Amino acid sequence: MPIHQSFNALAGENTYYLESQTSVILVDPGSDLQQILMQLQRINKPLIAIFLTHTHYDHIFSLEEIRNRYQNPPVYVSPLEADWLQEPIKNLSGLERHQDLPTIICQPAEVTFETDKELVLQDFSFRVLATPGHSIGGISLVWDEEEAVLTGDCLFKETIGRWDLPTGNQEQLLNSIRQQLFPLPDHYLVFPGHGPSTSIGHEKNHNPFF
Repeated sequence: MPIHQSFNALAGENTYYLESQTSVILVDPGSDLQQILMQLQRINKPLIAIFLTHTHYDHIFSLEEIRNRYQNPPVYVSPLEADWLQEPIKNLSGLERHQDLPTIICQPAEVTFETDKELVLQDFSFRVLATPGHSIGGISLVWDEEEAVLTGDCLFKETIGRWDLPTGNQEQLLNSIRQQLFPLPDHYLVFPGHGPSTSIGHEKNHNPFF
């Protein structure tokens, strides 16, 4: 399963495209709508779902435009952050310091993730890990066949996500990484919500937080 990536200038957020033989899943549609549309057109397969690792504004910026252009593929989100899609203060776009940004209000998600079990969606098979700490409903997506994990804003290359935003908690974030991500095999590739890819083993050995 190829995993494609595009970079969004707003907050340096990464959008991912998981491609199977027959379809594609979009993860965290950020601010660069045209680039996302170009990548989906290049892949040229049905968009069957949109996954959200969490619902801060930089990860949902283009969500409604993508939904409208692709006949409303189901959106998957943590049940702990499902209401954030409709709440600009909770998704942070409505904060006073973000007056330069549009206020983001999205339609409700169709599906809430179930964690710690294998899930199958058409020809995709994956696991969802609860990895709170950056935000209360942060999740990571494990693709065992591809030996990869998408970590959202939990784990980055040689650093970790912020914990100073509402519902963030440093101890919870560190525990999420130790208990949920570090048990994965060292060679598993890590695709974070910001910055370059890395591996589980590299972070165990070189991340200064551990």
